Amino acid sequence: MASSIFLSLLVAFTPAAQDRPRLREAGIIIGTLSPGPHNAITDVLGIKVGHATLDEGDDVRTGVTVILPHTGNLFREKIPAAIVVGNAFGKLMGSTQVEELGNIESPIALTNTLNVGKVADALIGWMLKLPGNEDLRSVIVVVGETNDGYLIDIRGRHVEARHVLAALNGAGDGPVPEGSVGAGKGTRCFGWKGGIGTSSRIVSDYTVGVLVQTNFGGSLTIAGHPVHRHLQPPSGRRPERKDPREGGKDKGDGSCMIVVATDAPIDSRNCKRLGRRALAGMARTGASFSNGSGDYVIVFSTSKTLRIRDDAAEVAGGPTLKNERMSNLFRAVAEATEEAILNSMFRAKTVTGRAGHTVQALPLERVIELIK
Repeated sequence: MASSIFLSLLVAFTPAAQDRPRLREAGIIIGTLSPGPHNAITDVLGIKVGHATLDEGDDVRTGVTVILPHTGNLFREKIPAAIVVGNAFGKLMGSTQVEELGNIESPIALTNTLNVGKVADALIGWMLKLPGNEDLRSVIVVVGETNDGYLIDIRGRHVEARHVLAALNGAGDGPVPEGSVGAGKGTRCFGWKGGIGTSSRIVSDYTVGVLVQTNFGGSLTIAGHPVHRHLQPPSGRRPERKDPREGGKDKGDGSCMIVVATDAPIDSRNCKRLGRRALAGMARTGASFSNGSGDYVIVFSTSKTLRIRDDAAEVAGGPTLKNERMSNLFRAVAEATEEAILNSMFRAKTVTGRAGHTVQALPLERVIELIK
């Protein structure tokens, strides 16, 4: 078992193992703003991302992905943050405290629906053991999810504390593995294989970075092109359509978790405004935002001048951007979200899992032919 976990982690951390191109590498450009050097959320200085990927037996295709906003003790140096809800059919742990207090005090973790509690427990344990937290009696961790039950034995709840710790300890900056890795191993998007995707944009002196976990439905649109009209998943049915004879129960199309980071000095109010524009980027890909889809945006600022330090005499009060300077950040987050979602599909590979279910990777040659 241990060797199997190690091998899956090794694959997840090796960019060379992912031979499918990203969107830009395929010559498809989203928007007008330039990406950062890695075109990833890690272009925001100080952010690290880690994956643990479970690929075992016939029916374990899942994992966990963690985002560390900075390398210090997040409980002792909280950061401005906000939560935006597109559709609340989901289990986003910690969201009410972020909404109430306007800050985040832990790393952010993504996993599958039935493992939220187990991942949260592991994350709490990790926080309690950090130097300086010896007297800690309360901490709220942020854990998001999508449901990957089509490809995995989701009731088995296979993500363990050791996987969470592996993702935390292995987190790094630089290029981020994408596609069928970490929390994206078992997900679907528009009926094709989804997964983890990331992108970034530069706005003047600031960077906006986005990481997504895609598992939703709709009518796939790429750079404005209605790809769904010419290319359907092997099932032959559009993901958002259901047989009306199935009755009134809406099974939903899954969910999308969007994590937005910026080094711009913005408070929780403008974090929320930024998060709303991320949903515009999701909409541009053709998302249906169905009744059964849990669509959330977690937004935070890494600006050192706005960190809330426990040892400070008063709350941090550095200068923040004026509202008039938010417009280009709004454009940036919409572009980066759209590209991150498409990167999650371009990088994802075909996965076969529970009961022989197979989710095909998006056929890139055909897609590029349609667009070009």
